[in-house]
Amino acid sequence: MDDFLEIANIADIPPGRARAFDAGDRKIAVYHTANGFYASDNSCPHRGGPLGEGDVIGNEIVCPWHLWGFDVQTGVCLAVPSLHIQTHEVRLDGERVLVRLTPVPATTESL
Repeated sequence: MDDFLEIANIADIPPGRARAFDAGDRKIAVYHTANGFYASDNSCPHRGGPLGEGDVIGNEIVCPWHLWGFDVQTGVCLAVPSLHIQTHEVRLDGERVLVRLTPVPATTESL
């Protein structure tokens, strides 16, 4: 069974940009870096900032609310490595951006 969801077209997310999309009952952010496409939950674990509105700098997404940065490939917070964002697998099919959502963890905490 193919559990990838079609999220967008490549042209919807220019290089060096991020954008948020609805994926069922979840909102995810997709990032287009020089190394490819990456995806995560759209919410920053600090205060819930919308990561899809943040700045992509190299392989980092910077939350627009409090400037916390996360590696888009690993999800690790660069300032506080014990924190991370939930990342999702991305696959390209022609011009389509497909995402396989990682299951929601049983418990999550916000700082």
